[in-house]
Amino acid sequence: MVFTDYVFYTLAAILLFAGLRVITTRNPVHAALFLVLAFFTASGIWLLLEAEFLGIALVLVYVGAVMVLFLFVVMMLDINVDKLREGFWEYLPMAGFIGILMVIEMAMVLSGKYFDASDAATKPLGYSNTAELGRVIYTEYLLPFELASVV
Repeated sequence: MVFTDYVFYTLAAILLFAGLRVITTRNPVHAALFLVLAFFTASGIWLLLEAEFLGIALVLVYVGAVMVLFLFVVMMLDINVDKLREGFWEYLPMAGFIGILMVIEMAMVLSGKYFDASDAATKPLGYSNTAELGRVIYTEYLLPFELASVV
């Protein structure tokens, strides 16, 4: 295995741990901080995939703006966590059923019967994913991009 494989598996393990802690921690501030960790590790994976623009955009947009605002709101509001957990057992059977359906769907997709991943094509010399992203946005998706900028 190459060094980048080890880095990828380390970042993926940290990302899975942080994602799990986002949904299992009891303190909303800690959940938001674990989400920040998840965004940083996802950004690291983007950087490993040589998609530097997407990695930096993830950090700037989500960690730099959205999560700071989310942390501010969570810290300013006095959230009664015990009151939110009162209806937990009422919805547990439906949540378990939906979770089992999702596991079955993922098993079907990952079994290879419905999913055939071909080998990745090699990039031409001088290829830039940022330039390609700009080309696609400003040619194929110009109208939706302009509408999104107005909204």
